Order: sequence, then structure tokens, then C-alpha cells
Amino acid sequence: MNEMINARILALRDDMRQAGVDAVIIPQTDPHQSEYLADHWQLRRWLSGFTGSAGDLVVTQTQAWLWADSRYWLQAARQLADTPVSVMEEGKENVPDISSKLKESLQPGATVGLDGMLFTAQKVKELQDILAEKQITLRADYDPANRIWAERPALPQAEVFIHDTKYSGENALQKIERIMAAVNGKGADAIFVSDLAEIAWTLNVRAADVECNPVVTSFLYLGPDTRILFVDSAKILPVVKARLAEAGVTTMGYDEVVPVLQSIAPDVKVLVDSARTSYALLMALGEKVMTASSPIPMFKAVKNDVQLGGVRDAMVRDGAAMVHSLMEIEQTVSAGKPLTEIGVAAIVDGNRRKDPLFFDLSFDTIAGFGSHGAIVHYTANEESDADVHTGSLLLIDSGANYLDGTTDITRTISLGAPTNAQRKDFTLVMKGHIAIATAIFPAGTRGAQLDVLARINLWKEGLSYLHGTGHGVGHFLNVHEGPQSIRLNDTLAPLTPGMITSNEPGLYREGEYGIRCENLVLTVDAFTNDFGHFLKFETLTWCPFDLSLFDTSLMTDEEIAWVNDYHRKVCEHLLPVLDAEAQQWLIEKTAPLTR
Repeated sequence: MNEMINARILALRDDMRQAGVDAVIIPQTDPHQSEYLADHWQLRRWLSGFTGSAGDLVVTQTQAWLWADSRYWLQAARQLADTPVSVMEEGKENVPDISSKLKESLQPGATVGLDGMLFTAQKVKELQDILAEKQITLRADYDPANRIWAERPALPQAEVFIHDTKYSGENALQKIERIMAAVNGKGADAIFVSDLAEIAWTLNVRAADVECNPVVTSFLYLGPDTRILFVDSAKILPVVKARLAEAGVTTMGYDEVVPVLQSIAPDVKVLVDSARTSYALLMALGEKVMTASSPIPMFKAVKNDVQLGGVRDAMVRDGAAMVHSLMEIEQTVSAGKPLTEIGVAAIVDGNRRKDPLFFDLSFDTIAGFGSHGAIVHYTANEESDADVHTGSLLLIDSGANYLDGTTDITRTISLGAPTNAQRKDFTLVMKGHIAIATAIFPAGTRGAQLDVLARINLWKEGLSYLHGTGHGVGHFLNVHEGPQSIRLNDTLAPLTPGMITSNEPGLYREGEYGIRCENLVLTVDAFTNDFGHFLKFETLTWCPFDLSLFDTSLMTDEEIAWVNDYHRKVCEHLLPVLDAEAQQWLIEKTAPLTR
């Protein structure tokens, strides 16, 4: 038994008893409903030892469970093996959701506690209704963190800086005017924003508050007469305050948000997205709330010409960094020199950090060799760090935040001669990747309507993958953004010209290897005819795929031609920025595929 984790769970149970709480839900989020969290809000990780970026913890007086989605089933099983926490493999048949498990485990009259700052109003209402069916009470004011976490990290203190319009293409005042026109068009007078990426985009502000996500810990209120950024004043330098003032934005303390929301005049209608705003903040607004979807996610997702120019430039530099990395990895292994997964990540990260516009990684580099490649969001640590050598596949998923754009790329390479099974699996994945890359579709099409293109060849073989095929990508912002995606479950957001989305089908054989092939693609206009306006994707990422892994007997002539054309364009973009050794390596790695 992991005594440290056990002691933390016991301390939580003692606090629950004193508060009259029979069960508690600890989510992996913060008051901004973020996917990636500052250390201050990593209570679930601290309590359980599970480090995945998603998954909620539930603790009763006798049991504890952690719900993990398919990306983290293997990781959760490994990290929670010697703790009092059991893994609930979310998405599997017969695995109950949290509310069902609570109803099953608790008696009528029991009380479930949670922190209303960490749950959306929509989720709290849903839980209240379901638990009430068994006369179980839900309390939304239970926050044990400060009482049981003696060494809890402080709120982030990184200084805020302005993201220059030479990169953003639009100043904050212009963005606010667009936002308020849309808000007024919905019949509201004001908007309250919790999402950190939306605030960063709106005000052209950035910081290093969250690892790999250049956001500012803050809230934003845009009203008819008042515009307030709620943020720690120590983080705001005079030059930043002056730039905010140009957009009519003043600052107040981060912890002043609730009393200010409560004090807003009762006749002001404040637009709030109840699915993305915490219950406690919605309650602070009271009758002033007008629930509706925010216009900001769509504005943010559709990049302007300046942003797209920056992304295209960043992709060339990023591709060059990847070529140097893949070459070094291959040479190291071929020479029989020692190399581990952590070493692979160090090579990839180190080459990116040489870029003068580099700010941070866009996520922790995933380098999974052999069976570790089958763990979708695997991150090597000192205990798991595997030797990288000939004889299996190496999956590298990585990216960076540059001042002019955000990148995200996955390559799967063979170290040594691949097996026929590996080549078949890789080719089936690439057939799906090519199908997305070459798709032409009518305007208004959503990602869920295209997702089958990436999976159909795998399905025909009785194979599949459980993650989405594509996610939206920010501009010098979060690597995961909405509203669009390409996945089986529909997000109802149409793929719109200017959106950047990943194209990353995969296949994972537990205990053997994993395969994922990812480029970023831009939605662009294709043509208009009598049947309507059609769109397509422009590939933005430039880096070769491993030629040794293709089985051309499984490919159509058109698919082979796509690979060859892509590799021709890789050379066009990257050869001018590579040194002589890397140029020769790239030329060899992009030789035409033939039957």
C-alpha cells in the first residue's frame, strides 16, 4: 500500500466526517473549467497520485474510485495499483458513471459534497436531480483543500505580458467590440468570461500560469459601462495596465470576483454559458444571468490572416526541429549508444527551444517505445523510463507554443526492420489520415460527420481507437481548443474556414506498440457549384512519415500519390532551412513510395 496516498485519503475522510459529508467528488479542473491546471488546483493528483489530465475522484468513508477515460486506462491502473483508489474505466460497457455509483453506494439521507467553484451550474443541477431520486442531498459548498493540503501551492504568480498585434492581427478593443455586438445581438447587456484561453485571446494577454498553456489566471467582465479583469495586481506591470486601459479595461483583485458579480445592477442581463461557468459564480450573479452560448470560442477558433501567416512560419521552423530530432534519435540508436524515452523527449524539446520565438512546449512530450506507445497519453518518469533500441516502434507526440503559433505533431517510427503486422497497422492508420487530409465537404459539415473516414479501414479489420480523431488548436494558446473537433460524439460546431484542427487517427495494441500519425490541418474554401459551397483541408505540418512502415499493397494509387506529394512539399518547405547533413537525411526519408 502506498502509505502517503493512504494517509491523504484518510485525512480527507476525517475532514468529511467533521463536515457531515458521506461522499465527495474531487474533479480534475479549476474555477475556470480548465483541462490543464496550475499546481494550486491539482487536488485530485495530490490525493490519488494519478497524474492524467482528466479523471474525477470520488471518496466515501469506505471506498474510493477514479474515473479514467480510454486515454488513461493503462496509466491509471499502473499509478493507482498500490493505493486505496480503484480505477473505473469510463466508456466501457457496464461501468457506471459517478452519479450512478453514488446512488448504488450511499443510503437515503446521505450527503454528497463538492466545491461549487469547480463544477458548472449545469453539472451541479444534473447531479442534484439524479441523487434526489434516492433522497441523497448534494452540498455545493464543501472545499476541503486548504484544510487537508498543508503544503498547497500558491496561486500562479507569473507576470502578464501583451501578445503583440504583429502576431495576433487584431487589438483587444477590436475584439471586445466584436464580442459586445454579438452579446447585444443575443439580447444581453454584458458577458462574464471564466475560460482562461478566451480571456487571453480577448485581451491579447499571456503568462506562464499553467504549464504549457500561456494563460493568465483571471476572470473577465465586459459590461455596458464597465470592463474588469479580475487578476492578482502584482502580476500586472504598468505597461500592461496601460494597454488594457486602451481597451477600456480596468483591473481588480482575483478574489474580488464574487462580491463584484453580486453587486451588478439587477437590470443588467449578463450572458453566461452555464455549461462552462462554475456553479458558485452563476449563483453570485443570481437573477441577472442570461444563459446562452458565448460568441468567443468561435471568434477565437477562426484565425485571421496574420495568425495564419505566423502559424505557417512556425510550422516550417517546427518541422526543421523535428527533422533534426528524428535524425539524431535514429543515429543514436543505429550507433548502439544508450537512449531512453526521457532522452528522446530531451532531444525533441531541446531542438525546439533553440527557436527565438519559442515560449514553452504546448504539452509535455510523449515518447513511448514499444508497449508504452499503446498508453495514449504516456509520459515517461524515472520508474517507467524505457530503453529505446532496435526492434519496435517509437511514438513521439510533441509540440510547442511559439509567439507566432502553436504546433502539435505525432510521428511513429520504426527502429530496425518493422514486422509485417506493424506495417499493416501503420498503413491502415495512414489510410484514415489521408482520407481526412483529402476530404472535400459542404459548408456546415461538422467533425463528427467526417470522423468515419479516419476509422473505416480499421473497422473493416475489426480494429479501432477510442480517442477523437481531431481537436481544435489555439494560436499561441492552448493546444486543445473548441468548439470544433473530429470525433464520434458531435460537438455541433461546423468546420469553418480559418479553423486549425488536428488529424490524428491511431491504433494501440496493449503490451506491444502504439501507432498515431498526426498533422495539423486548416479548413479552407474549396469551390462553389450548383450544389453549394464546399470546403477542404490544407495541411500545415511538415515532417516526413516513416517510409519503412508503409505497406503499399494495401494502398490505392491515389493514397501513394498523396504520400509522395506530401513528402515533396515537406522538402520544398524544409530543405532551405536545414543544414547539409539534415538535408541529405530528409532527401533519403522522402524518396517516392512505389509498389
